[in-house]
Amino acid sequence: MKMNARLLLLLSVIWMSTSTHSFASVYFVAPGGSDMDPGSMASPYATIAKGVSVAQPGDTVFLRGGNYTVLSSINIHKSGTVDSYYYLLSYPGERAVLDCSSQAMGGSNRGILLTGSYWHIEGIDIKGAGDNGMKIDNGHHNRIVNCAFYRNRDSGLQMGNGASYNQVINCDSYYNADPPDYGDADGFAAKLDVGVENYFYGCRAWLNCDDGWDGYMRGADNASTIVVNCWAFENGYLEDGSDPGAAANGNGFKMGGSDDKTLRHDYTLKNCLAFKNKAKGFDQNSNMGSMILYNCTGYNNLGDNYKIYKELAAGEELILKNCLEYGGKVDLADFAIEEKNSWDGTFTVSDDDFLGLDESPAYGPRQADGSLPEIPYMHLSENSDLVDAGVDIGLPFFGIAPDLGCFERGFISNIKENEDPVLKIWPNPAPERININLETPVQGNIEISIYDMTGKLIKSSIFHHSGGYRNYIMDLPEAKDGIYLVRITGPDKKIVSRKILKKSGS
Repeated sequence: MKMNARLLLLLSVIWMSTSTHSFASVYFVAPGGSDMDPGSMASPYATIAKGVSVAQPGDTVFLRGGNYTVLSSINIHKSGTVDSYYYLLSYPGERAVLDCSSQAMGGSNRGILLTGSYWHIEGIDIKGAGDNGMKIDNGHHNRIVNCAFYRNRDSGLQMGNGASYNQVINCDSYYNADPPDYGDADGFAAKLDVGVENYFYGCRAWLNCDDGWDGYMRGADNASTIVVNCWAFENGYLEDGSDPGAAANGNGFKMGGSDDKTLRHDYTLKNCLAFKNKAKGFDQNSNMGSMILYNCTGYNNLGDNYKIYKELAAGEELILKNCLEYGGKVDLADFAIEEKNSWDGTFTVSDDDFLGLDESPAYGPRQADGSLPEIPYMHLSENSDLVDAGVDIGLPFFGIAPDLGCFERGFISNIKENEDPVLKIWPNPAPERININLETPVQGNIEISIYDMTGKLIKSSIFHHSGGYRNYIMDLPEAKDGIYLVRITGPDKKIVSRKILKKSGS
């Protein structure tokens, strides 16, 4: 059967990333399939468990779109390697929905229990699980991409039992609630006995009955979590907006805490947004670990927008730089290291500082590439004195200095590929150097820029010439292995772009 272009590209990227498993296999699962069939596109398996059971490191299991009834947890125990991940993906252009609503509440009734490592799971919805939608239990170096967790009866996605170095990218978690007390269902919960260096990017958590992010510790110490470009809003309420009671905490980002108030959870937040939560936007909750907040925004939370005021363990630190608060208050410890925050007495924040204060678009659909929706909400207006008012902390910025808050004016937050046929780039993947061929005569200046997938500019060069076809060479010695965007801007301001994979030794 003929495969579409996106599928071929996806398979080629997977193949290029599995150098130790050159002949990786591809299996298919569909709601109408049979586990007695060979698992081909024409004769798919019926269950995800079957696809997982036959896969080897480097293999891909595609889930065709549709509804999968999940009566008990899908347990994934096997592990890949750093060179050969397992891939569990919705088929391109389709969406697999794991419907766990027939499970009994509580116990071990999860949608997916992932105890393995080196899995890439992408494009899947998990709803209605009796407990977590997904639990990463001791697994490490897993990637969860563009998944959604909703109406589960505990936290949408939880990590524990030493789970470390996992990445959660462009995922949503919402409407999760655990009756009758409604005290534990968070959006994302790297907590209790979780491990180190778990990373969230581009995720949203809203209308979860407890917290958006919960870092509460019990059974472990010295955990660490990094959250970048994430939004937490209207947590502490049920799906219909009603308040389920005092046990439903309703914080946006709860960075830690423990039963005896002694445990440490080092928490780093960059470019994060918390608004309209029932309690606090950014909450210490007796965390004794370090907390670093760069370019965060708290707005209109019912409690404090920032509440971090208790002492820390020896050697730990609290740092807030370039952060913004509006419509509430800030309660910080005297030992906090602060620099260029909106409450430092230098600024007066008003409605006029923002392009928009209508939060409704924040609930809207993600963009086609899975990134957060582009909305005017809480973005700074051109004449705001919060623009270029920050201090350089190593994050990308435009102008003479960083802006305050989570949105940088002019920042390319969602870089995209333009399939203009006049641009050719080779080799792809590239080890250290790429050749660029623009098959259109050009007269004037052309700029070639290379961005990483967060929109950070890696390098840029300007070339001037007077007509004719042009070939260019760009070196990539400073870029780490990964996916990058090459963008060419011509004299007519037309932009042509292409994604490339940098892979050393290719």
